[in-house]
Amino acid sequence: MKEFPPLPFARPFIGKEEEDAVLHVLRSGWLTTGKEAAAFEKEFAYFLANGSLPQTEDECAEKPAPLTALAVNSATSGLHLALEALGVGEGDVVLVPSLTFASTAEVARYLGAEAAFVDVAPHTFHISPEAARQTAANLRAGKPAYGSFGPKGKPKAIIPVHYGGVPCNMDSILALAREYGMGVVEDSAHCFPSFTEDGRAYGALGDVGVFSFYATKTITTGEGGMVVSGNPALCARMATMRLHGIDRPAWSRYTDVKSSWYYEIADAGYKYNLPDILAALGRVQLSRAISLLNMRRHIAAMYDKAFSAHPALEIPSSCPADARHLYPLRVRDKNMRTPLVDALKEAGIGVSVHFIPLHTMPYYKKRYALADEVFPCTMDAFSREVSLPIWAGMTGGDVERVIEAVCGFFLK
Repeated sequence: MKEFPPLPFARPFIGKEEEDAVLHVLRSGWLTTGKEAAAFEKEFAYFLANGSLPQTEDECAEKPAPLTALAVNSATSGLHLALEALGVGEGDVVLVPSLTFASTAEVARYLGAEAAFVDVAPHTFHISPEAARQTAANLRAGKPAYGSFGPKGKPKAIIPVHYGGVPCNMDSILALAREYGMGVVEDSAHCFPSFTEDGRAYGALGDVGVFSFYATKTITTGEGGMVVSGNPALCARMATMRLHGIDRPAWSRYTDVKSSWYYEIADAGYKYNLPDILAALGRVQLSRAISLLNMRRHIAAMYDKAFSAHPALEIPSSCPADARHLYPLRVRDKNMRTPLVDALKEAGIGVSVHFIPLHTMPYYKKRYALADEVFPCTMDAFSREVSLPIWAGMTGGDVERVIEAVCGFFLK
């Protein structure tokens, strides 16, 4: 039997251009947040507004984007800054899907607010607008989130998660938010690049959008993220709080010999800036964004073709805006999920599960007295999902190896 080297679940697509960009910063004499981070922010905002990068360096200045992008050291930081800028605090409740990563909910707790978990909609991995409406209605009426139990407080914000690269139904989310006076923070960690039919970027539809550049994401800086908004007041607050609450960036204080050393602390802020080394990497990755997306789409198409007619499997729903960050394959029989994962691992193929529902985690389960029965669609999605490798640079042979291993499992 032929032996294959391990096939990882994810791998970044890094070339000589990224290496050269990082070396340029290393040799520049300035390593932390500076010119590269500022350029990355302007280019990212331009990309969201136009669907492509400017042809010249002057074009960003000539055609300024209608939103501001702020580079941060993680998407978690961006979510925290967004909620803080929206005024979330004690006595408030933030609505989030249970089917998401830890950071989406924990940032509410950073601010003393509560997280109200919401079930996903049937046959999707997205927060249910109907379930969110009932939760918000309970909270507004002074009841616990789930009627007789759960967190209590004012429904202050909602964080829809664009799971796996597939955007949420933002029209429903925005309408719900307006009805209940909630801020909208789009968790777009999986959803770049992704645009509506009329060219608007997902992540730029709510009050604030947050993107991730973690090592497994569609473009990467290793660690890092971007927070974006078209609201000048929110942007100003997030920019100040991003770096200790200081009113002036270190770049201008230390590199401009005519600049004053004096600064003021406007509030007790955080240490969330992105250094130039990582920003330089991100700028090159941003220039590759569409080609990287096309690579992932090609892999997804191969998976779809192989699994769409398989009686034991359900392929993920998709749409033209799908950024294809994940390929969440589902088994029809939940009892087959763990054996399939084990078989793929035995074959040297890296897989994962997205996500373990947050309402099952000991901290939240104890804090809010949560039960699986409140989240039937979440539990169904979780119990049957297996995330297959899908990353730019996978060869056709790599993809066929995954397909053969999955299909071969069901032939045993």
